[in-house]
Amino acid sequence: LLDALARQTLPVRGVFLLDVRMEPMSGLRLHEALLDRGVRNPVLFLSGHGDIPMVVEALKKGAFDFLEKPYSDNTLVDRVEQALAVEASSYADNARAAEREARLASLSDRERDIMVRVAAGKLNKVIADELHIAIRTVEVHRARVFSKLGVRSAAEVASLLAATGPADHSPSLKGP
Repeated sequence: LLDALARQTLPVRGVFLLDVRMEPMSGLRLHEALLDRGVRNPVLFLSGHGDIPMVVEALKKGAFDFLEKPYSDNTLVDRVEQALAVEASSYADNARAAEREARLASLSDRERDIMVRVAAGKLNKVIADELHIAIRTVEVHRARVFSKLGVRSAAEVASLLAATGPADHSPSLKGP
């Protein structure tokens, strides 16, 4: 399984259902190996041999749940469905974040300078004065920024930047 995951180029989708006593590698060791490889899918542990410290450790490392055998089929199905919902939501969030990052990466340095100032609520005239360029040039770059980012207002630009987190979107220190 680990070899297959190492060759995987697309994100792994789904939920891992692991038993504590699997061969040749225990479910706990496999979970650690998955985490080491950056795989963050929900993991459900099943075991008839778990103890409290083992359960606590698995949950601390991010396991979605730890079900003790014997378990009811309904309980297992419910938890798998819940884990799948969490995974789908996480996948969608990651896809949206990747799309935002791709849109931001498509901006030129000058467009990034304009974008940051627009997001700060500055008027075109103020931006033109700060960058020592014509107002019409600011308008053209601003229109390109809006088009590339798929937004219609300065508030949406600010919102998009806020959603990207603490990345450095500060204007460049380059001259005109």
